[in-house]
Amino acid sequence: MSQSYNRGLVEDFGRWREFSAGMWAWIFHKFTGWVLIGYLFTHIAVLSTAIEGEATYNATIQGLEGLLMIRILEVGLLAVAVFHILNGIRLLLVDLGVGLESQDKSFYASLFVTALIVVASVPTFLGGGL
Repeated sequence: MSQSYNRGLVEDFGRWREFSAGMWAWIFHKFTGWVLIGYLFTHIAVLSTAIEGEATYNATIQGLEGLLMIRILEVGLLAVAVFHILNGIRLLLVDLGVGLESQDKSFYASLFVTALIVVASVPTFLGGGL
């Protein structure tokens, strides 16, 4: 006869306060991965306008570049991509046994470097075409 294990209330939304840096790294990595997959489909949709001709593609690109919201989303895409890359490198190093004792510090470092890169790039993304 098997014993049952009480896993607690599944809908306990207060548990997020107990998450360690490793759990947040896992959540952010999964989230950024899904965002990048979603962007891939959007990117393919925009590129598919080239099938209809050069004029249609150029009009689509110029129309998108003229929207401030698209430029803001591009900054978000940069943040997502940079964090996903840096966290992936961190995970690779942890899997290889490098930095096992300082996983929290390396996660916070990847967040910090991501923030630095994104803040430094904001003028480039938002300044073009205004």
